[in-house]
Amino acid sequence: MSIKLTGSMWHQLFQQHAGSAMSLQGKIRQMLVSAILDGQLPVGIPLPSSRELSVQLAVARNTVVLAYQQLVDEGYLVSRERSGYFINADILAGGQKKQIPGPETQASGGPDWERRFTFRPSLQRNIVKRDNWQDYPYPFIYGQYDPVLFPTASWRESCLKALSVLDIHEWAQDMILRDDESLVQQIRSRVLPRRGVWASADEIVITVGAQQALYLLADLLMGSDTPVGIENPGYPDARNIFGSRTRHLLPLPVDHDGLLPDNHLLKQCDYVYLTPGHQCPTTVTMPLNRRQALLQKAEESDFILIEDDYESESRFQGDLTPTLKSLDRHHRVIYVGSLSKNLAPGLRIGYIVGPAPLIAELRGVRRLMLRHPSAYIQRAFSLFLSLGHYDAHQRRLSAAYRERAKVLGDALARYLPDLHPVPISGGASCWLRGPDWLDVETLCRRAEEKGVLIEPGNVFFMQDTMQHNHFRLGFSSIPIEKIEPGIRLLAEAMHELRPSGIP
Repeated sequence: MSIKLTGSMWHQLFQQHAGSAMSLQGKIRQMLVSAILDGQLPVGIPLPSSRELSVQLAVARNTVVLAYQQLVDEGYLVSRERSGYFINADILAGGQKKQIPGPETQASGGPDWERRFTFRPSLQRNIVKRDNWQDYPYPFIYGQYDPVLFPTASWRESCLKALSVLDIHEWAQDMILRDDESLVQQIRSRVLPRRGVWASADEIVITVGAQQALYLLADLLMGSDTPVGIENPGYPDARNIFGSRTRHLLPLPVDHDGLLPDNHLLKQCDYVYLTPGHQCPTTVTMPLNRRQALLQKAEESDFILIEDDYESESRFQGDLTPTLKSLDRHHRVIYVGSLSKNLAPGLRIGYIVGPAPLIAELRGVRRLMLRHPSAYIQRAFSLFLSLGHYDAHQRRLSAAYRERAKVLGDALARYLPDLHPVPISGGASCWLRGPDWLDVETLCRRAEEKGVLIEPGNVFFMQDTMQHNHFRLGFSSIPIEKIEPGIRLLAEAMHELRPSGIP
C-alpha cells in the first residue's frame, strides 16, 4: 500500500541513487520515476513543493523545479495551479506490477527444458572473468579497458556530433541490410590500407564485434560435419562458436612462429581459423614466409582461411607484417577485424572483409539475428575515425602498453625467474609457462586471496590437450604502479605452492 513519504524517507530514497553518475537533477528524476513506477507514492496526495524537497535533499531549489518540470513534460507528473505537483494517474493505469508467484504457487508439471535444449552453451569451457574485477587491487586480466586511457573528450565530441539533426536523420531509420556508409568508407580508406587490405564497399559488413563476425561465418558456412581447423592453444570463443555448428574441429598446434603450415591436418579442413598478427593466447606473430606457405597450402588443399587480425597494430617495434588478406590473390582469406577492442570493448564494433557474394549472404544472416549494429554507434565511430581521434588513441595506447610491458617483464625476471614468458612484442598480454609441478588453477585461487587476478591457460587448449602450467597476464586494465607489487604478491602465492624439495 502506498504511503506518504516523510522528509527522512525522501532523503533515504534519494540516497539509493547517490551512486549514479547523473547530475543532481537527473538523480532526482530517477528517484521520482522509480518511486512512481514501483507504487511507492500515493496518487491523490501532492508531492512536496520544490522548496520543501530542496531542503529535504539539500540541493538547490531550481534543481528540483527543473526535475519536476521535465517529469511533467514526460507525462509522469501533472501540475495543478495553486495545488502543486501530482502523479499522473494515466501512467499507472494498467501498469502496476503484478505479484510474482512464489515457489509454493508455481504451477507443477512444467516443460522438461533439459530435453528441449539442442545444445548447452553454458557447459562449454569459456574464459571466466569476475564481474567485480575492478574491486581487486591487481587485476592482470585481458580484454578490459583502463578508464585512465579512454579518450573521454574525443569520444564525447564524436557522440555529440552524431546527434546533429542531419546525422539523426541518417541513423535513426531502420537500416535493415545496410550499414552506415560513412563508417564503411572510413574502414576502407583509413583502417584497412594500413594493413595492406583494399576492399570496395560491398566487400565489407559491420558486426557487433569480432565475435559476432565469427558467429555469422559459422552460421552461414559450417554444417554438422564441416571440418574446421583451429589453433591449439587458441581463442576459446572461436572454438565454442565453431563447435556449436560442427562436431569436426581439428586442433592445429602452434609454435614460436604461430600455426604450422606443414601440418597434415590442414588437408582435411574446409576452413582454418587463425590469429597470425598476434596469436591468441601466445601473442607470437607469424612471419611472412610462413604466411606465404600457408596461402599456398590453402590453394593446393582447397580450404578457406579465416584471419582474425586482432591487436596486430599494437606492435612495439619493427614493421607490421602484411596480413594474409593483403597477400591473398585467389580469394582464400576472409578477414575479421575489430574497431572497439582497443578503445572500449563495450562498444562492440567489428567488421568482415570478403568477396561481395559472401558479404551479401552475411548481411542476410545478420538481418535474421539483429538487423544491424546500432546505427548511432556506427555514426559516432565514423566521426571518431574521420576526426583523427582513433589514430591518436592508438598511438597513446601503444606508448602506454609498451611502458607497462617493460615494467611487467622486469618484475617477472626479478620475482618469478622460473617462469617462461613469451617475449612481449605488442598487444596487452603476456603468455607464460610455469614449471611442470605448477597447477595454475590452484595458483589462481591462492593469488586471488592476495588481491591478484590472473587467467589460467587451460581454457585455451582443446580438451584432450590441456596443459595445467600455462597462464596469461593482461596489463590493459591495471595501473602501471600496481604491476610490480602485483607480481611480487603472485610470486609469494607461487612460492607457497612450491612442493618441498624443489628449489
